[in-house]
Amino acid sequence: MRRWFLAVLMLASASALRSFAADDGWAAFSTFYKAACEKHGIVGSGLAVVKNGRIAARAVFGYQDAATRRPVDDDTTFHWASITKTFTGIAILQLRDRGLLKLDDPAVKYLPELRAVHDPFGDVSEITLRHLMTHSAGFRAGTWPWGGDKPWHPFEPQRYEQLVAMLPYTEILFKPGTRHSYSNPGIIFLGRVIEQLSGDDFEVYVDKNILKPLEMHRSYFDRSPYHLAAHRSHGYVRDDQGLREQPFDFDTGVTVSNGGLMAPIPDMAKYLAFLLGDEPARRSVYDGILKRASLEEMWQPQLSIAPAESTEGGEQSIGLSFFLEKHAGRRLIGHSGDQGGFISHIYLDPERRAAYVVSFNTDASSRTKGSAQSSRALDATLRDEILKSVFPTLP
Repeated sequence: MRRWFLAVLMLASASALRSFAADDGWAAFSTFYKAACEKHGIVGSGLAVVKNGRIAARAVFGYQDAATRRPVDDDTTFHWASITKTFTGIAILQLRDRGLLKLDDPAVKYLPELRAVHDPFGDVSEITLRHLMTHSAGFRAGTWPWGGDKPWHPFEPQRYEQLVAMLPYTEILFKPGTRHSYSNPGIIFLGRVIEQLSGDDFEVYVDKNILKPLEMHRSYFDRSPYHLAAHRSHGYVRDDQGLREQPFDFDTGVTVSNGGLMAPIPDMAKYLAFLLGDEPARRSVYDGILKRASLEEMWQPQLSIAPAESTEGGEQSIGLSFFLEKHAGRRLIGHSGDQGGFISHIYLDPERRAAYVVSFNTDASSRTKGSAQSSRALDATLRDEILKSVFPTLP
């Protein structure tokens, strides 16, 4: 009887979603999306809206490879950059729920090498795991404090020892916990904690404890496996000098916990369904990954973000590895990614139980005075249009 009920429920939901995807509202938005991508010089893009645990509608634009003109499709793998940080945060909460750590533990408890850092505001032991998750520990923004401007420079440091070697030359920039300042090294330290406590490499831990349970079977980290290499989107930068391809199939090295995730849009839709948590047939799986209470704890504001530090516009604060925003009167939860020519975003509207994911394989910008032709401007334009014309019409 239970199986019959679930089958009927899924068929009814699928029918409603097909109706939504085919209606004039989605057709109008899809046309708007493709025209906007064209206007902003995007080579290729993918977008999906998620409701009731599955994709309600989707759209693609352009090419995953400008040279071969291979079109973007459901198999196209995008680089998700800093959206990886949300997986890192979930892994930390998993370890917390298992009793292996506390969020307010000093980071030096697990990473004693951090004692080499210069902290003019007090003892470095005052920096907690929570500070790292909320970008409020006072570490600098970039992984490397120099370099990156030569073609022979590594894309990212390959070994943790390279980062450790810089710790005696690293200074805490403000009193921990007093303000938000986005920091890639802070997330790398969280990735190291995960490895120390689990005994697994970061990529292995996340694959075993998040990707596989969610059946994200075409998702991976860094360089592509052979059987998926042909589907990997290339990344591009477009500016006043033209279009340039970025490093392809690169290794993020020790920064993998900071930005190494690769996945196609349908896999990311499974992740959004987990975050929304409203697919009855999957709830036991979702709870096995992370208790709902723990996931929603990640969405509680920890620290306000000053307007000067916000890149998204509107009112913004930071939770635990997720950003909390208000747009058009709606409370949204999300995270963006920006690396290797890719610009991406996930957004959830918890009240509507709806979400969407988008990726552009082109970091398009113009230095022309007053120009709004950028991937970031496009990202914000699509967000506002989805809030206005898509989410309110979902069944």
